Amino acid sequence: MKLLLRFLFLLVTASLRDRCKPRGPCRSSFRVYPNDLDVNGHVNNGVYLTYADLGRIDLLLRAGYFRKILKRGWYPVVVAETIRFYKSLKLFQRFTIETEVIGWDEKNVLIQQRFERKGELLALAVINARFLSRKGGSVTTADLMTFLEISEMPGPLPDWIEDWRNAIEVADSQIRKHGK
Repeated sequence: MKLLLRFLFLLVTASLRDRCKPRGPCRSSFRVYPNDLDVNGHVNNGVYLTYADLGRIDLLLRAGYFRKILKRGWYPVVVAETIRFYKSLKLFQRFTIETEVIGWDEKNVLIQQRFERKGELLALAVINARFLSRKGGSVTTADLMTFLEISEMPGPLPDWIEDWRNAIEVADSQIRKHGK
């Protein structure tokens, strides 16, 4: 993991920070350090996705699910993600990531993450994730929710999420068909 020290910090301090609801929102604060920057002096685009990983881990930690899921032999993976950038982050600036589960289907959990600084939107990421078992195979969201004792039913996914996932499927089939 690229940001191992930040991950360890989240683990150590999770019990000292406010708990989060299972679906969020969960606000995680970070600061930009020199190893986060690209040659243009702002946060590298790939680092945003690593920050997003930390935000999702923070939600699991502060909702009280991280260790429970790991003990079960399950782990989250990203199936697809997209991010839109609005403003740059520069050296030593503080920012927050607001992580929120926006819904789920039979096997996927959809998450939105807002990168903000002083109330201004810097970037917006949407993640399609699922849980896998170390024993092999996917974990259904029904099994996940039962295990985590979440009885809440998700509402319908927003149309734009379905449009986004359909666009990914079309692109995937075209790439596989043409090999490019």
